Amino acid sequence: MRKLKNNELDRLSVEDFKLVKKTPLIIVLDNIRSLNNIGSVFRTSDAFLIEKIYLCGITATPPHKDINKTALGSTETVDWEYIENTIDLIEKLKAEKVKICSIEQALNATMLNDFKPENNTKYALVFGNEVKGVSQEVVNASDMVIEIPQFGTKHSLNISVSTGVVIWDMFSKLKLIE
Repeated sequence: MRKLKNNELDRLSVEDFKLVKKTPLIIVLDNIRSLNNIGSVFRTSDAFLIEKIYLCGITATPPHKDINKTALGSTETVDWEYIENTIDLIEKLKAEKVKICSIEQALNATMLNDFKPENNTKYALVFGNEVKGVSQEVVNASDMVIEIPQFGTKHSLNISVSTGVVIWDMFSKLKLIE
């Protein structure tokens, strides 16, 4: 085996990325503190052709050197928008028939491995603050809560890791039902 060079990876240009069909997933970042985590979410969203990222509350917006450090240019490819109030965004998305899924540990949550996406449905995945998680108000407004199964001693994963796990799982499942 030989590692591939970047020019052998056959990646999309920025222009082609803008035109290609996107995965019917929207990412909502609810009060994320770490700019490096925000940049990582952009980079993962680019990798899996995410439709859009909404940055809410205290979540910082590009351009910023600490976001760019981990985003590696993906803030130029993935569409994004700042909305101050997450609840306002959820109401807007629900009116557009987007299914809202908070990624959180909650009573009666659906485990990610058990989640089966519906065909012809667009999903918004809400990821919360590094310390407090998704706010209870946002959880209450969600159509469902999805939990990442964990088996060790810690109670949570880093937001950028959680986003990567959930996006990959959803991307894989959505590709199967296309």
